[in-house]
Order: sequence, then structure tokens, then C-alpha cells
Amino acid sequence: MTAFWVMAIALGASAATMLGGLAALQLSQRLHLVLGFSAGAVIAVAFFDLLPEALNLGTSETHTVVTAAALGFFLYLLFDRVVSLQARDGTNWRAQIGAGSFSAHSLLDGFAIGIAFQAGHTVGFVVAAAVLVHDFSDGLNTVNVVVKNGGERRTALRWLVIDALAPLLGAGLSLLVSPPRAILALLLAGFSGFFLYIGASDLLPESQRAFPRPWTTIATLLGAGTLYLATRLAL
Repeated sequence: MTAFWVMAIALGASAATMLGGLAALQLSQRLHLVLGFSAGAVIAVAFFDLLPEALNLGTSETHTVVTAAALGFFLYLLFDRVVSLQARDGTNWRAQIGAGSFSAHSLLDGFAIGIAFQAGHTVGFVVAAAVLVHDFSDGLNTVNVVVKNGGERRTALRWLVIDALAPLLGAGLSLLVSPPRAILALLLAGFSGFFLYIGASDLLPESQRAFPRPWTTIATLLGAGTLYLATRLAL
């Protein structure tokens, strides 16, 4: 029965991810507002979801978890600088790395659902609720990071499908293994650093570059507020 719930919820997460990505494609004419919302949502996921979850696992000292988050931020900074130097070859690596990071996060989402259910159904459903409420934004963010970096619609759709399948893969893996909680905590903290860089250094400046309007800032605050409320309601 546990396996049924794990895979059923992972399927719901996949559907939410697809819906978010398709919505982003339909709103391409208002991309600055979508990018602003995404920036707020990505930063909020790092602050209000990933970091607290890493700390709540209680297997590492706070300093270690925060250090892992900082390493994630600066590692992504290095990746960003390296791929910028490779831009001459015509391959859009920034879009690939950004979308790949969101897909890896989605895989961890599915994995976390399964691990939580191993601890008990109550814990499992709480974690599942947290995953479901922000996976819509995961799909939206995956599409936006590809489109913002010059990727074609076909490329964005391909990454969206990968991102949508990732929770199912993660959930399936969770039924086969039981990793140390300390490793999962550090992974979650590292991804929070990734997302802080993507949101603050990539999506947020881009949303203001061509349309530095009050509504763009409001969209960013709405994105952060929406994810904050979603994570609080899921507790």
C-alpha cells in the first residue's frame, strides 16, 4: 500500500510540473512578469522549503548545512562562469544546466516522498503536500530558464518532460534504497544554494532588464509570497 501512495503522489507531482511548464509557454508575451514571479518562487523555495527541510532532518549541525548551501551557490557561480566562456560554440549550456538543476531537484522531490513514507504515513503525506504545492512552479521555472537563455520552444518542452518524469524516477528509486539522512540533508542544502543563485543572479535581473516596472517587482513578491504560504499550509 505504501508503494501505491508513493507512486500515486509522484504522478500528481509530474502532472503539476507539466501544467506549470505549459502555462509558462502560453504566457510568453508577458515573459517579464513570469520571470519576475519565477525569481520570487525560486528564491522562496530555497529559503522556505529546501533549507528548512535540510535542517529539520537533524542529522548535521546547522553550520554544516549552511556551508553546504553556500557551496551550492558558489559551485553554480563557477558553472555559470565556465559555460559563459563556452558560449562561442553555439551550445546554450546555461539553459541546460539551469533546467538540469530543476530536474535534479524534482528527482529529489520524488525521492523525498518515498523516504518520508518509510518514516510513516503521516510524515509522508506532509512531505507530499509540500512537494505538490511547489511542483507547479518547478515546471514554470524549468521552461523559463530555458526560454530566458535563448532556448527554443522544442528544447523547453523536452526539458519539461524530463522534469515531469523526474519525480516518478525519484519515487521509484526510494522504494529500492534507504540513503543516510545526513546525505539527503546536504543534498537539499546544496540545491538551495543552486536555486538562490538562479533566482537572484539570473532570473531576477533578467526580469528587470527590459521591463523595470513596478508590476515586475510585484510579480516577484507574489511569487515569493505564494511559495511561502504554500509551504506553511503544507506543514
